[in-house]
Amino acid sequence: MSTFIERPKSSCALGGALTTLAGLNRVVPIVHAAGGCAAGLSGVYSTAAGYSGTGYCGGNMMPTTNIAENNVVFGGEDRLAEQIENTLFAMDGDLYVVVTGCQVEIIGDDAKAIARQYADKNVIGVSTPGFLGNTLRGYDAVVSALAEFVIAPQEKKDPKTVNILGVVPGHDVFYRGNLEEIKRLLWLIGVRANTFFSVTDTVEDIRGYGDAALSVVLAPNVGILPAEKIQDVHGTPYILSEIPVGPSGTAAFLRQVGAAVGADPKRIEEVIAFESGYYYSYLNGLVDTYSDLDFGRYAIISADGYYAHALTRFIANDFGWVPHLTTINDITEEADQARYKKLFDDITSETKPVVVFEQQAGQIIKHVRSSWALNHNEKYYDALAPAYVIGSGIDAGLAEKLGANFLAVPFPVSNRVVLNKGIAGFRGGLTLIEDLITQLVSAR
Repeated sequence: MSTFIERPKSSCALGGALTTLAGLNRVVPIVHAAGGCAAGLSGVYSTAAGYSGTGYCGGNMMPTTNIAENNVVFGGEDRLAEQIENTLFAMDGDLYVVVTGCQVEIIGDDAKAIARQYADKNVIGVSTPGFLGNTLRGYDAVVSALAEFVIAPQEKKDPKTVNILGVVPGHDVFYRGNLEEIKRLLWLIGVRANTFFSVTDTVEDIRGYGDAALSVVLAPNVGILPAEKIQDVHGTPYILSEIPVGPSGTAAFLRQVGAAVGADPKRIEEVIAFESGYYYSYLNGLVDTYSDLDFGRYAIISADGYYAHALTRFIANDFGWVPHLTTINDITEEADQARYKKLFDDITSETKPVVVFEQQAGQIIKHVRSSWALNHNEKYYDALAPAYVIGSGIDAGLAEKLGANFLAVPFPVSNRVVLNKGIAGFRGGLTLIEDLITQLVSAR
């Protein structure tokens, strides 16, 4: 029996490649695909990623071959070469990246070979057909290509410099704010972070990222392939970590990275103490109101592997809400699911969340109902209320069915604008609390 993903929370690999390229400054994508692929996929992320826009050269400005039937029959390589030359003439960029759609990969066009003919003009090629996988695989393909063709080999490594991988522009709606905060915190413990996608990162900066002594992958489901490519090409090892949200996650992150690069343990603890004090000095002002107005909630979290555990740990360990149910929509292999589920062993609240792997957004309500005893007309029924759903924009309907409050955090997010806001780190935790509580008091 065939299945399909109802209301998917990601695009195809080509979409992931395009949103990744949109996060790079002065990088021009050249799309070798059928008409509509480029603008359609770019449009998804320009609106559903907190209205992030289309980047330096996206949307309807994006160069594309727009292959037609005759190109499918006779091949589209000549059309690609023509488009590359036209783009080099008309578009000003520091790097040009050819990415491919399903049609040209099926007919066997060697887009990467065509791109190599223009290597002296800063053109590289990446294979990114939709059937390669979801958004995350597009990111992996693009960043792996940067590791192979853009980052210059360097024999001398800086022992206190790390590459940050696994943060997917657009798919992480808060990627710019998150990267800025991660970069700031690492700098405080004496570590320089190569972030690729901050507003100040340039292609020239990326060429120098071969100086990193370590790569840090901030997700269990994306970033490992480029980390392995960097290891193979540049001899840089990598560690697996997690996006740090709030004091518990951030303290663990700083200690892990600091230990891996040999940072001063005393300095790390001083930074954690100072940032914790900053965090709680602001949070203390909310305590009385929190208690008097009974802001406690049962939390239902619907996210991908990038945010699901990080948000649950923050909600349970740091904020004190009851973590009832966490659903993960993008981890499908049983072995990967088992590894990811073990991450929840660090939840310190008395109540542990039910952890479910579910791709279908419409099925989450069934998991909620099956995880809570039904009301059989008991006089003193303990309801799953008040509840709060933290999920993507697609999960707003789930919150409505449950009569719960709702905040969109994972992609897609189209009900609010995100500019430099981040939820990583100690200060990102404060921002997240502001957003959560604002939803509770906005109707007063």
